[in-house]
Amino acid sequence: MHKLTLSQQIEALSSKQISSEELTRHYLNRIEQYDSQLNSFVTVTPELAIEAAKKADADTDTTALLKGVPLALKDIFCMDGTKTSCASKMLDNFVAPYDATVVSKLKQAGVVTLGKTNMDEFAMGSSSESSFYGGVKNPWDTQRVPGGSSGGSAAAVAARLASASLGTDTGGSIRQPAALCGVTGLKPTYGRVSRYGMIAYASSLDQGGPFGVSAQDCAYLLQAIAGHDPKDSTSVDTPVADYIGGLEQSVKGLRIGMPEEFFDPQLDTGIAQQITAACEVLQSMGCEIKPISLPNAKLAIAAYYVIAPAEASSNLSRYDGVRYGYRCDNPKDLQDMYYRSRSEGFGDEVKRRIMIGTYVLSAGYYDAYYVKAQKIRRLISEDYQQAFAEVDVVLSPTSPSTAFRIDEKSDDPVTMYLSDIYTIGVNLAGLPGISLPIGLQAGLPVGMQLVSNYFTEDVLLRLGHQYQKNTQHHLNMPSAFEL
Repeated sequence: MHKLTLSQQIEALSSKQISSEELTRHYLNRIEQYDSQLNSFVTVTPELAIEAAKKADADTDTTALLKGVPLALKDIFCMDGTKTSCASKMLDNFVAPYDATVVSKLKQAGVVTLGKTNMDEFAMGSSSESSFYGGVKNPWDTQRVPGGSSGGSAAAVAARLASASLGTDTGGSIRQPAALCGVTGLKPTYGRVSRYGMIAYASSLDQGGPFGVSAQDCAYLLQAIAGHDPKDSTSVDTPVADYIGGLEQSVKGLRIGMPEEFFDPQLDTGIAQQITAACEVLQSMGCEIKPISLPNAKLAIAAYYVIAPAEASSNLSRYDGVRYGYRCDNPKDLQDMYYRSRSEGFGDEVKRRIMIGTYVLSAGYYDAYYVKAQKIRRLISEDYQQAFAEVDVVLSPTSPSTAFRIDEKSDDPVTMYLSDIYTIGVNLAGLPGISLPIGLQAGLPVGMQLVSNYFTEDVLLRLGHQYQKNTQHHLNMPSAFEL
């Protein structure tokens, strides 16, 4: 059953070939059997899952889009009555008192939630090594990272411990782990999916989105969670496209641009060859490939690592040991409680980003760093708009390398930050992007990123689906988790 894609499972459930309870128990057994090797889950909720599965089987409503499908949620989405930790000691004892909007929408769609997946602490990282609960391992090679920060969500889907999952993307945290784990991951347009109940890292960059085996799977999930939410002031009130119905439309004539800045000699030769092969498939489908330029792309990482930490330093100021979350033992006074609660509750990477953010927002440095970074952000956005005057989609690698070894970059944060070199500009501009598996290099997955203009996720999903109809890369499974 786990070898079926989400869309195939939906068909099997609706035709009563399998029951939701049967499918849910199958995945819970796989989690019990395999997750000790991966550490992809923080919390597993078997009782809630079985209860939801039985409810789905008894429900006669045939309109629920995802009825009975077992999914996993990144442990950054609040789920009523369930621990929501952001993989941090700071929130290790926090039980959410309400559902995030996306969780509510998934429940309305009939989803069965298997549990909450592991991640980089407070979504700050590119490898899922900074979790308070220990790092996540890549199913293709458990000595390597799955990417981050949504590494648990990506690894769970890659190992088929869940039909699909939700993650969040602030600088590439859906697309990069999707690439490193060989699954499909979609970052929607900023404002397309509600952030209400999604614990904030950098509020102008964060966006929730789906992981699936295929683009078709992602279309089903996005159809369920997209839409305006009055509870989220950054949610955009614009119509939701028919993502599922549009998948079979032709992609012939689509213009695809390849930024010259992303294909320099520093790009890994093996990845470049995989991209070339993928482009040949796209051309055989009737797409036009042409060179374009994103001249300010090289500034994206520098701008991001000013803006994101600045917003994080503000968002994480609420964790002070007073209202909720971790509180140190026996504080001498209020000042000692603040200091020790935050020092003991946050990990090294979170502290590093808070310190950077506080610095760039301080008097004397605000104009020199934060304001300048926001100006660069505008230039990057304008580069993409100029590109979309010429092409429909921008194509690049998702990651500059395949999955690297655990601890390989832990002591070199700058090198770690460069892992998101192709993805960060998309977040700064607020655009949608998708990562598709395009093959293996030395037994490790390679991903291709496609980016389109605002609120055109339907174009990305259609192109991804048509590409996957012409290839089999997305069906590759890590051999250790096939049975």
